[in-house]
Amino acid sequence: QVQLVESGGGLVQAGGSLRLSCAASGRTLSSSFMGWFRQAPGKEREFVAAISWSGGSIDYIDSVKGRFAISRDKAKNTVYLQMNSLRPEDTAVYYCVAGYRLSVVPASYNYWGQGTQVTVSS
Repeated sequence: QVQLVESGGGLVQAGGSLRLSCAASGRTLSSSFMGWFRQAPGKEREFVAAISWSGGSIDYIDSVKGRFAISRDKAKNTVYLQMNSLRPEDTAVYYCVAGYRLSVVPASYNYWGQGTQVTVSS
């Protein structure tokens, strides 16, 4: 089993930055993809970004390209999401995920964290 624990959420003004972290524990996640989804009130869960084990494959939803950066520290079994130029529409609960293929479909990911709230004020 794998446990994912997110941290780094909070309240920030529009234009500000936050860095989310997700630490994985349990079985090894080699050859896995890790990433982030988000869910705003009244909306469906949405893919944000994902990264392969090697870091060679990365994908982002269009609305965050150029503003967010995903990275992975294999030694620490941790994935990060650096979020810059935040907008009110980025407000959501952000979930860390892990799975074995890169996909924008939530059901493709085997493991989910408990979520961390990100609130961007205008």
